[in-house]
Amino acid sequence: MYIPTVLNVLQVSLSPLAGIFGFGRPASNDIHSVHGWDKFGVLSPYHDRSHVHGVRADLPADCTVDQVVLLHRHGSRGPEGEEVYINKLVETLENSSIPHHLPPSLRFLNHGYKSDLVPKNLTIIGRQQLFDHGVEFGRHYPGFSTDFVLSSTSQRVIDSAFYFTQGMFGREVDIVTVDKLGLPVNWILPWESCPKFSPWSELEAERATWAKKYIPVIKQRLSALLPGVELSDEDIRGALYACPYDLAAHDVSPWCEVFKPHELAAFDYESDLVSDGISGYISRNDTGPILGSVYVNKLIERFSNTTGDARDLYLEFGHDVTILLVLSAMNLNKDIIPLTPEYMPPDRKFRGSEQSPFAARMIWEKFTCKHSFEGPQVRLLLNGETYRLTSCQKSLKDLRFGTCSLSGFVKANVFSTNIRYGDETWNAACVDKY
Repeated sequence: MYIPTVLNVLQVSLSPLAGIFGFGRPASNDIHSVHGWDKFGVLSPYHDRSHVHGVRADLPADCTVDQVVLLHRHGSRGPEGEEVYINKLVETLENSSIPHHLPPSLRFLNHGYKSDLVPKNLTIIGRQQLFDHGVEFGRHYPGFSTDFVLSSTSQRVIDSAFYFTQGMFGREVDIVTVDKLGLPVNWILPWESCPKFSPWSELEAERATWAKKYIPVIKQRLSALLPGVELSDEDIRGALYACPYDLAAHDVSPWCEVFKPHELAAFDYESDLVSDGISGYISRNDTGPILGSVYVNKLIERFSNTTGDARDLYLEFGHDVTILLVLSAMNLNKDIIPLTPEYMPPDRKFRGSEQSPFAARMIWEKFTCKHSFEGPQVRLLLNGETYRLTSCQKSLKDLRFGTCSLSGFVKANVFSTNIRYGDETWNAACVDKY
């Protein structure tokens, strides 16, 4: 059980690429979206998703939301390992003679570049994101309340839960971490119960294959603009990481102006390749959807009230992977042709920047209506917009509101309901010597 008493310290065009990279339209009208600075995979600053054409944002007037389940990613944070590349870039620049005559996008280097990023910690902007989301959530669901909040064990997630509840309730609420539940597997960190889930080292080959297609080309371009500065591939990667992490800490970064849209698109795709390999449809042994089944089963248990003690409100906080696992288990962001490090498809369903940016919020509603729908219905709001439940939609109304019946939802998720922790499917994916 955790009640925070002390706040954290305040923190303060290249033709060879033309056939590889694609472009997406802005998700909103803020400065990040206008410049394309909201697409860095799961390192993207929070932004509401674009409205889906043809899907109504509000439910019919005769409908009432009876149960709400929130799954929230932590807010913007400092780097988690990537600071090695950023620090390497800073060192290279410090040991180089920067030319005086630079193009506008690089003139900031005449004054030097320092990094004050605090690894792993929630930033000021991250705290603001969660507080604002708590206020918005409280205003949207004024009749819902709870004294039980569940969080992963990471400090940035615990802090995120604290700021959200401060925004929603204006007071301290007990925050329980998942390790206190005493379960063999939990739905916030299911990978901790899967010994074969070791994604990072296994994905380096895919990352490296894709990186070779765009990092050297960026290095060639920037080296021509910075004669005398011996930039390495690691330096280029450091500059790319500096852009989203500066945004996470300060809401601005000089490095974002340095890169072309197709270069940032390549960086975004690299993140999606890794995320899909961890939590999605190219994951080893299909561990992504299998691990996501833990949350899906818990959600169905709550909506169906099979235990007889379901609450009307659940507030839970985790990570980008937590959310992406759920979408994978439900088959809601699967690309017909699996993502590959050989090329970037012009359009894809798996997009970490839209589905699990910093401070992503997944809100599940169960609702009933007097006339519009028959029986309990289910809806998903993902990052401010209705996310179509394509796997279980049956009627024109389902298409219009992005919903489906609870019974249809359960039937559509038979993949998850057929999996239990420790069964043959689970052990084949997760246990080393099965």
